[in-house]
Amino acid sequence: MLKESMQKYLDAINAMKEGRFDLAIQSEEEGRFDPLGDALNRLSRELKTRYQEAQILSKITEKMNAGLVPEEVLDNIFELFRPIIPYNRIGVGLLEKDGQVVRNIWARSDAERLRISVGYSAPMQGSSLARVIQTGKPRIIDDLEQYLKEHPYSESTQLIVEEGMRSSLTCPLIAKGNPIGFMFFSSMHPRTYADVHVEFFSQIANQLSIVLEKGRMYEELLELNQIKNKFLGIAAHDLRNPLGVIMGYLKLFSQGYFGELKEEQKVVMTKLQNNCDAMLNLITDMLDVSAIESGKLDLNLQVVDVVQFLDECLKTATHLAKGKSIEMSLQIDSGLPKIIFDPNRIQQVVDNLVTNAIKFSESNTAIQIHTSLQEDEIWISVTDQGQGIPEHELGLIFNPFTKISVKPTAGEKSTGLGLAIAKKMVEAHGGKIWVKSEVGEGSTFTFSLPFAFKVSEAS
Repeated sequence: MLKESMQKYLDAINAMKEGRFDLAIQSEEEGRFDPLGDALNRLSRELKTRYQEAQILSKITEKMNAGLVPEEVLDNIFELFRPIIPYNRIGVGLLEKDGQVVRNIWARSDAERLRISVGYSAPMQGSSLARVIQTGKPRIIDDLEQYLKEHPYSESTQLIVEEGMRSSLTCPLIAKGNPIGFMFFSSMHPRTYADVHVEFFSQIANQLSIVLEKGRMYEELLELNQIKNKFLGIAAHDLRNPLGVIMGYLKLFSQGYFGELKEEQKVVMTKLQNNCDAMLNLITDMLDVSAIESGKLDLNLQVVDVVQFLDECLKTATHLAKGKSIEMSLQIDSGLPKIIFDPNRIQQVVDNLVTNAIKFSESNTAIQIHTSLQEDEIWISVTDQGQGIPEHELGLIFNPFTKISVKPTAGEKSTGLGLAIAKKMVEAHGGKIWVKSEVGEGSTFTFSLPFAFKVSEAS
């Protein structure tokens, strides 16, 4: 008999170790009470509840970490709590105006109509919520109707009772040690929260506090990014006009309009002109970045003959390559169709790839622009015989302001924006850009242009 009882206890313990908590032990046998069996039954029920709570917290953490916007996160987790405790409503309110006001930012309810919806606000002064903030501990109201009789001037209680709620649990939201708001659980039945594990709800509130803080920082980051883009656009635009005037006068000086220049003066004028050109390129890049990040990159789409377009690109590239005695060539597949794209934007892409190839190539080498006709797109590539790019840096080169270990062969300067801008411009056309490179052998940058809008020969 004793052996059978011990085996029964061991089976129950092993089941609980494996996460099975539904094996009940008969606590009374032949009229005798079994205290050990009863204790194991209570432990099993307790462990089952805690196990469910841990699973739910894990799911909540996963969903919270998957999003930045608190409202979306809360919508996703609304149903997750039901296996643990019945509830009919959850709301979240944040403190505003230096903690003087609490404003509702999210609410979900089983009631037909939300009486306290998003945007509802109430003063903290004189509110019982102030006590929750002071203590940092959850507050349970077992009977909201009775509470309303004792606090008849509480508008929020009046509204929540009208919505059909009869008990509530309020948890403070604390981020970085500072109170930021509240999470409200409500039920249509009295005393729903009388025997709950308050610590579990506090853990949920702590997780939500992290999400809210992350969301707030994300919104601040977006706002700062918008301010930065606006500043870049204004600054670059305002710099372009006076720079144009300076470049105009330099041209007049160089042409002898104000008198013949000495050789030393011509050298100085050339240096000034080169620096102005570099500054103009930087300003253009800044304007492009501002337009791209603000979503205002306009495309002037046209029907383009790719062969003629690349012939023009080659002329510009050949001029750029002369200074380093680099040979430029163009290899074009036969049967290239006319397609629709913005020729000015795509020329920027090609010019950028060619300029980079020249910068990182030694003199007396070769660079080739070539094409490849794929099933539904054209690939345009620029191949050089330069230094190549280390494999571990290939994933970084299309990021803004990226500087890699490979240095220009003649000390040319770069803003670090060209490839990032090229990537955005290609993507705006529905294409992709990538690179293949081997140190000491050179690099090939390729971008694709889909011809979903291919034009027939008749046009």
